[in-house]
Amino acid sequence: MTTVHLLIKGKVQGVFFRATAKEVADKLGVKGWIKNTWDDDVEAMATGSEEAIQKFIEWCWAGPRKAEVENVIITKKEETLFKDFSVIR
Repeated sequence: MTTVHLLIKGKVQGVFFRATAKEVADKLGVKGWIKNTWDDDVEAMATGSEEAIQKFIEWCWAGPRKAEVENVIITKKEETLFKDFSVIR
């Protein structure tokens, strides 16, 4: 299993990024969490197979229809197990 921390920058708040990311993560079998940051970015931790994580990262670069993703900063982390993928409010 692979675990990554993602910091997604751009117009990513107010565009259903977190809710759509949860749908994508659930379909891919990715576990972890996603939340808005105080400086208008979105932050996520994700664990899954190498292939699922790669697909999730690719989706994060595009985001939902109204998002304008400028950058996705990816940091590999020590494997962390989560029971599901949750949206932190």
